Amino acid sequence: MNVLLWALQVILALIFLAAGLAKITLPEEKLRERMALVPPARAKLLGTAEVLGALGLILPAVTGIAPVLTPLAAVGLAIVLLGAVVLHARAKETQMAVVTAVLLLAALVVAWGRFGPYAF
Repeated sequence: MNVLLWALQVILALIFLAAGLAKITLPEEKLRERMALVPPARAKLLGTAEVLGALGLILPAVTGIAPVLTPLAAVGLAIVLLGAVVLHARAKETQMAVVTAVLLLAALVVAWGRFGPYAF
C-alpha cells in the first residue's frame, strides 16, 4: 500500500506541477483561450495553489520535515479538484469532469492513507 500511495503522490505531483506551471507562465491571452470559464487572475491563483500542492505531496515526506503536510496537500488538491469537477460538469464537459473526478479520487486515497494507517 505504501508503494501505491507513493506512486499516486508522484503522479499527482507531476500532473499538478505541469498544470500549475502552465497556468502561472502562460500569457493572459493564451490563458483566456485555454480556460475560458475562469478569469486569468483566478487561473494564476489556481496555478500557484497547484504548484504548492504538488510540492507538498512530495517534499515533506522526502525530507521528513513536517510530514503531516503531505496529506494536507492532498486534501487541498482534492478541494481544488472538486471545484474543477463542478465547473466541468456545469459546462457539460463530461470527459474532463470524469478525468478530474478520477484525480479527485486519487487525491482522496492519498489523504486517507497518509492521515491514517500509512502515515509517515
